[in-house]
Amino acid sequence: MTTVNAESIASVVATRALHPERIAELAAARQQPTGLVGETGRLLLVAADHPARGALRAGDDALAMGDRAELLSRMVRALERPGVDGVLGTADVIEDLLLLGALEGKVVIGSMNRGGLAGTVFEIDDRFTGYDAGAIAASGFQGGKMLFRIDPEDHATPATMQACATAVDELAAQQVMAMVEPFISRRDAEGRIRNDLTTEAVVRSATVAAGLASTSAYTWLKLPVVDHMDAVLAATTLPVVLLGGEVSTDQEAQFAAWSKALASPNVRGMVVGRTLLFPPDGNVEAAVDATVEMIRS
Repeated sequence: MTTVNAESIASVVATRALHPERIAELAAARQQPTGLVGETGRLLLVAADHPARGALRAGDDALAMGDRAELLSRMVRALERPGVDGVLGTADVIEDLLLLGALEGKVVIGSMNRGGLAGTVFEIDDRFTGYDAGAIAASGFQGGKMLFRIDPEDHATPATMQACATAVDELAAQQVMAMVEPFISRRDAEGRIRNDLTTEAVVRSATVAAGLASTSAYTWLKLPVVDHMDAVLAATTLPVVLLGGEVSTDQEAQFAAWSKALASPNVRGMVVGRTLLFPPDGNVEAAVDATVEMIRS
């Protein structure tokens, strides 16, 4: 069992300062997962790539993900629960987990484009400032994830679309998963980006994302759970993982919506971050175990 405390965090910092080469050594020596899905037959990933985009809020706490030791503690607790297959994160988070010994046998998906910082005028210009396909493959990771937001009124959208298409091709060339998270997005009256979660918008974004690049052989879609999810899932034959989304005050209703969507054969798993790491009652283990049980059923 991995323990995250002041001593282990100090060890992480010391290794980073004095022996940074240790990170690559640990990645190379890491026990690989046997496949993309584990004991449940589906993929369950814990996501923590939000901080790199400046998105730290969980529920009512604006800085919930801003305390790295607390975030790592919650992630390690989640990763140690039976049925959790791995992690989605940026290099800093994944390397912290490597140094803590928390990624043995786990699926690791590297987050690729974090340049569209939350709340900025350039948010849709979501540049690839994280992992690239070569680094993902060289590290022995299982894939890369990209955020693909389509704003019909923002001229930066085509550049982001082209960059995502290139990344899908590059990941496919390495024969690793290309996880694409698409949205139709628009700015509200205050200028903030809002994702359109109507059924029509999610269907449209899924069909555009599925058509990126010269091959979709390694493409998986990461889609939000919305009303009329059957119509969304009917839009593609690509494997789908469900997006956990924001922390809900009504966790029972949120879990019911997930459970209904999981009944579709298109749905091959879930990627959940703040909902599992920062549940309303603070019980990470209970939230994870309930999700695993739902995926199994």
